Amino acid sequence: MNFQDAIKSGFSNYVNFASRASRSEFWYWILFCLIAGIITAVLDSVVFPDNDISPLNTLFTLAVIIPNFSVGARRLHDIDRTGWWQLIAFSIIGIILLIYWWVQPSQAGANRFGGNPYGH
Repeated sequence: MNFQDAIKSGFSNYVNFASRASRSEFWYWILFCLIAGIITAVLDSVVFPDNDISPLNTLFTLAVIIPNFSVGARRLHDIDRTGWWQLIAFSIIGIILLIYWWVQPSQAGANRFGGNPYGH
């Protein structure tokens, strides 16, 4: 999956917490959110220099918060873990564990969450 397809998939599967997401889909989505977050933060500092709230960045964050959880859950499904594991991100060690899981290769074949997103 390429960068544009990952962004389209992230928004078209806005509330899809049921299927699987490949590593490329997940990491391109994270890259998109990081780049767009930096751009909106810079725009906020240029357009609203005296405002401490950062309205553009806040709106972007609100727009992608559900797709972030969705693609994260689907990525965990790809390695046969439930999306509820994302809740451990509220602890420092949990973030490290999630990153470790997110970089793991896809489980070969189908699992309880569906078929392999690569189609093998």
